[in-house]
This record gives sequence, structure tokens and C-alpha cells, in this order.
Amino acid sequence: MLDASRRAGVSIATRCGGKAACFMCKVTVKPGSELQPISDEERRKLAGLDEKGIRLSCQMRVTGRVEVELPPDPLRAAIARQLARQKEQDDELW
Repeated sequence: MLDASRRAGVSIATRCGGKAACFMCKVTVKPGSELQPISDEERRKLAGLDEKGIRLSCQMRVTGRVEVELPPDPLRAAIARQLARQKEQDDELW
């Protein structure tokens, strides 16, 4: 999945080069997606997150149609959290 996303021009963050070590490439797999079964190694690394539909894109093997939700960009997510905190503080003052 990670290789396919790169070929399609869709960026999925990773630091380990696809070796399932950094966990940055987690995606949420939508029901009905056609994938090979999760490996025991990926299941151990995800420690139960797979039960919520989360997989490591570097370990997923696609067999057909797949729909995933990408996590928000880490920098944008951090900015959004900071803006939300600032809004809460501003609201408390008024």
C-alpha cells in the first residue's frame, strides 16, 4: 500500500523506510477493502489497533479494491490542536 500510494502521488509519512518500525504510516482501512490477511508480526506491532481497522500501510498487501483514510498531516494536526486550545482560552475570557 505504501509503495502504491507513492506511485499515485499520495504522501504517507514514514521514517523507517517501510520496515514497520516507526508506526507513522498507520491508516484506517474502510470495510470491504480487499487485502491479504494481516500478518502475525503486524498484528503484534499494532497491539489491538487492527481491531479498529488500523493497519500499517507499509505492511498491507492489496488484493483488489481498497479504501483507506489517511491520518492528518502531523504539523497540521499540531497547529489545529494549538488553535483549538487558544480558542478555548479566548472563550473563557469572554
